Amino acid sequence: MSSPTVFKNLILNGKIVDIICESGKIVSIGRTDTDGVDFFGKKVYAGLVDIHTHGMGGVDVMDGNICLLAHIYAKNGTTAFMPTTMSADMNTIIKILTMDAHRRDGADVVGYHLEGPYIHSDYVGAQNPTFIRNPDLDEFKEYKNVGMITIAPELEGAMELIQKANAVVSLGHTSADYETTLQAAKHGAKCLTHTFNAMKPIHHRMPGPIGAAYDADMYIQVICDGIHVHPTVIRMLYRLFGADRMILISDSMRATGLPDGEYELGGQMMTLCNGIARTSKGALAGSTSTLFECVRRAIEFGIPEKDAFKMAAETPAQLLGIKKGRIQPGYDCDLIILDKNGFLDTVIVKGMICTTKQDGPIEVLIHEQRESDK
Repeated sequence: MSSPTVFKNLILNGKIVDIICESGKIVSIGRTDTDGVDFFGKKVYAGLVDIHTHGMGGVDVMDGNICLLAHIYAKNGTTAFMPTTMSADMNTIIKILTMDAHRRDGADVVGYHLEGPYIHSDYVGAQNPTFIRNPDLDEFKEYKNVGMITIAPELEGAMELIQKANAVVSLGHTSADYETTLQAAKHGAKCLTHTFNAMKPIHHRMPGPIGAAYDADMYIQVICDGIHVHPTVIRMLYRLFGADRMILISDSMRATGLPDGEYELGGQMMTLCNGIARTSKGALAGSTSTLFECVRRAIEFGIPEKDAFKMAAETPAQLLGIKKGRIQPGYDCDLIILDKNGFLDTVIVKGMICTTKQDGPIEVLIHEQRESDK
């Protein structure tokens, strides 16, 4: 049993507290005379949980370097994440899903998110259409470490896979209507993938998958970068679904933190211009925002600060059924500590300080990566 670690003088819900951690778990919250790491009245929130992200800092999940990604995510406030794959051939997907993702000084990998290949060809987005195909339960059973799968429920074989998948099922890249989405929810689908993007919109006579998600008490994922979904619609979704069912995601790609230019995503080239990534046909690709930046934007858009952080920590962890995303005894000691301006000061994963703002921004990691490649 390791000795306790004490993080002192943190502001939690408006009160000064000490957080005592042992073996990576929070064991108590209160005040203690025990020495520890003093944060002198800085605000603390639970570490962020990104359930939909393809990469950042020049690194992509499909590169297979999950350990480096874990380090980069931790530097940017994400303490747990689901590496999200793109549509590819079966052997490539199997290879990525079985990569060693254990790293002691970075974000936790809490399962992989399989986005595709079981998606609709009319809503392919930035996915490679060469590899999309109908759901195949036997094929899916070959995929290990999958914690979530995005699927189009209208495809042949989809409902059987939704019923039998040993993973959280999210609906996306889909032409599904209201009725089909409700049927998928009854079969076990729990979530919508990047809500409003790559799916039918809400119409007053055809409420589509979003209306069905509301009626079926599903969770929704939302890219809160201010580009993929308008701030007004962010506020509308918040009023409709609330902080208990709305999940902020980054959907970030390798170009996150990098200058404008050409970048690869899922075997296709994307053009990044003024921070917006698009395919050669002009479709929006993934975002170039970290999850922490998405939280800050949500606050700027009018979402209460406490709920914005909840939707990026507690709510996604609740969907996955993991002991993260909350600062309370029995949960993983994953913390982000903010400076007086609301920016990241320190990131803690399972009681270990992974990074402080003195370590430098994401560009430092890119430089380190390039140096190590020489």
